[in-house]
Amino acid sequence: MAVLRRSRLRDPRARSAQAYETAHTEMAVEAAPHRVDVALAPEMWELDARPYYTIAKRALDILVSLAALIALTPIFVVTAVMIRLDSRGSVFYRQERMGKDARPFQMLKFRSMYERDVDLPPELLQRNESTGPLFKIKNDPRVTRAGRFIRKTSIDELPQLINVLKGEMSLVGPRPPLPRELAGYEVAQLLRLRVTPGVTGPWQVGGRSRLTFDDMVRLDLQYIEDRSLLLDLKLLVLTVPTVLLGDGAC
Repeated sequence: MAVLRRSRLRDPRARSAQAYETAHTEMAVEAAPHRVDVALAPEMWELDARPYYTIAKRALDILVSLAALIALTPIFVVTAVMIRLDSRGSVFYRQERMGKDARPFQMLKFRSMYERDVDLPPELLQRNESTGPLFKIKNDPRVTRAGRFIRKTSIDELPQLINVLKGEMSLVGPRPPLPRELAGYEVAQLLRLRVTPGVTGPWQVGGRSRLTFDDMVRLDLQYIEDRSLLLDLKLLVLTVPTVLLGDGAC
């Protein structure tokens, strides 16, 4: 069982090094088929309160996601038809991800793989081109023809606007990890789970699949420390040309 020792995200209410070293809270993350037990100092796990930002961010999430779902309905319909004509199976794919405070939720995506191949076989795992607990591979044989297009254009991510509307995700935030990825996290990297995960974030505009796992974590932790409504709006604006140009998509 690991214990957090250092972080720039310490709660300013911490009064002494002794309190920092002795006060711990037990957090058990049920992440089937893995279980991660982490002992966390409360002053490390607690973020500084930003109530006005939290309210404004949630209002932005609701307004933008609702408007986008209405405006993008024709794209949803066309994409659904493409997927059904291209391969057998459901239009949507539900995948368990770890949300804020390591609470699992079902993240929605348009299905981009053959339905029989959604699980990760060991032989593909050996061809992993990413670092850390992430899995990325170019020319993934599990991806359908329609899937390659919707991945390149990031259309496959649009159903996550439903997750945003439900409050499981935000428009901007760290990418929600898979349970198996969480099992490979170092303790400091778990701080990514302290905020609501996002559809886009600094990793999206900073290189996407070209980034190493350590780079992604570094950008996410910097975002958590600097988070503000202005920063969220800036990242949303920067996401548009990144998606349109397919920069870093895989």
